[in-house]
Amino acid sequence: MDRFMKSPLVAAAQGMGAVSRRGWDVKEEKDALFVRMDMPGLGKEDVKVSVEQNTLTIKGEEGEKWENDECRRKYTSRIDLPAKMYKFDEIKADMKNGVLKVVVPKVKEDGRKEVLQVDID
Repeated sequence: MDRFMKSPLVAAAQGMGAVSRRGWDVKEEKDALFVRMDMPGLGKEDVKVSVEQNTLTIKGEEGEKWENDECRRKYTSRIDLPAKMYKFDEIKADMKNGVLKVVVPKVKEDGRKEVLQVDID
């Protein structure tokens, strides 16, 4: 339970908390969040990584070579990220041999404001 309270993103990837997902790992370090997702059979042209409203979305779908849509490989994952903690405009992704690696850099601690003082009228 302590791991979940410290980092719910990492705990969810390791099977604690909301949902255990197979085929992907999340590792949080001091400077960045690292996501690794197995997507066998897909190339970088089949994968899309985006961020909208603090949600990292990873989608992958095998190309149109399958006549039967049910046989296609499809992958979708979403990770909600805390606002103002990550540099969304500096996300990097790399796809090799069916493995997607995403690096989400963190804002330096001194660049974050943990406490916002509110003036009282």
